[in-house]
Amino acid sequence: MTTVTTDDDHAPVLSSWRTSHRADLSAHLAHHGAPPLPAPGDRVRSDRFAHALEASGLTGRGGAAFPSAAKLRLLRSVGGAGTVVVNGMESEPASLKDRVLLTCVPHLVLDGAELTAVALGASRVVMCVAADHTDEARAVAHAVAERAGGPLAPVPVDVVSVPGGYVAGEESALAAAAGGRPGVPSFRPDKTVPLSVGRRPAIVHNAETLAHVALIARRGPDWFRSTGVPDAPGTCLVTVSGGVEHRGVYEIAMGTTLRHLVDDCRPTGAVTAVLVGGFGGAWVPATSLDTPFTPRALLEVGAIVGPGIVVVLTDETCGITETARIANYLAGESAGQCGPCVFGLPAIAADLWRLAGGGAGADTRAALERRFQVVVGRGACRHPDGAVRMAASALSVFAADAAAHAAGRPCAHWRRPSVLGPAVQQPWAGHGDFPGGRHRPHEQEVIGRWTSGSG
Repeated sequence: MTTVTTDDDHAPVLSSWRTSHRADLSAHLAHHGAPPLPAPGDRVRSDRFAHALEASGLTGRGGAAFPSAAKLRLLRSVGGAGTVVVNGMESEPASLKDRVLLTCVPHLVLDGAELTAVALGASRVVMCVAADHTDEARAVAHAVAERAGGPLAPVPVDVVSVPGGYVAGEESALAAAAGGRPGVPSFRPDKTVPLSVGRRPAIVHNAETLAHVALIARRGPDWFRSTGVPDAPGTCLVTVSGGVEHRGVYEIAMGTTLRHLVDDCRPTGAVTAVLVGGFGGAWVPATSLDTPFTPRALLEVGAIVGPGIVVVLTDETCGITETARIANYLAGESAGQCGPCVFGLPAIAADLWRLAGGGAGADTRAALERRFQVVVGRGACRHPDGAVRMAASALSVFAADAAAHAAGRPCAHWRRPSVLGPAVQQPWAGHGDFPGGRHRPHEQEVIGRWTSGSG
């Protein structure tokens, strides 16, 4: 289910879909008009595009909230990019926004990709979609084919099916996969060194980020800043799930409070906490629901915007149990590159599961906190850090429950089905050897290739 606000200025990304319920090129152009694509080599218009992006204050909508203009500036400083990689992987189980974007407004995403590619002098665009997301792959492949051979496709586009998995959507993993290498995250202490695909620099953008890029190029930075708040302008897509009647993808103004968003979705019970930022995010207690949805405000309560996810927990669900289920899932999504993932995350998940069932001892919290200290900052990528952030927030937000469980009193709801979806439904089974069963980094399939000269 997709739910948006009531007018184009406050829900611009999804406005064409709401108006016509069509995703084809003619409906897209009728609603938005043609994108102001510079001619290849037109430095003046490319500079104008870069300045507009800088003035807009757009930050990446994929998880890190990194300034989009800074990525563009970095690549331009080294002579441009060989490849623009579009991240449509939807690797967070609690997210649906990439699915909505690629099936409802794929041409807006492609506009942003082509604008970025021309500004950087890139030779190709690679659209990455998870291998098991066949509907999205089919929709975006159709959209790319509609544009082929025309003025809206100056840069060739490959639609690539990449093996799914939680870490597969991390930008360094995706750049590796786009270049035919194992799609696993890499350690990047210096973000001023650009990613690469093959031997050329590359830029990786989330699908939603590029949709905003397309709108900023059309309407300008002042229009973009007219929504949201000064330190977090624009709108964002948020997937709301859990204990609410109206689950779906919402387009909200940045700065909207968590309470406003949650109330609009009609909770099914008394809200005890919300998981913000996805499985690598953090639990926020009900007492902090007046926190605005911005990177800075959420950081003050220990959370992150992440890829735009809010999971609502009510008094009908055990927070420690849900946390144990998430930790179990994250342990199984390791790329198997380092000890903190391979050994630390399964141990944390096991402790949390024993705690939820009332089978842990009184020193369980102290033991978990020691594990957190050993894991944080020692991984080959940020995956273990996110898992620890989520688990540590649970011990704080659900402190009373944790204490009761440690005393041998499991929650009455701990055996109920998860509100987090099918990815975490399985009971704890433990993890022995390499737990990354879903990650198949060597498998890749090119679904289609369309160039400016193909029909």
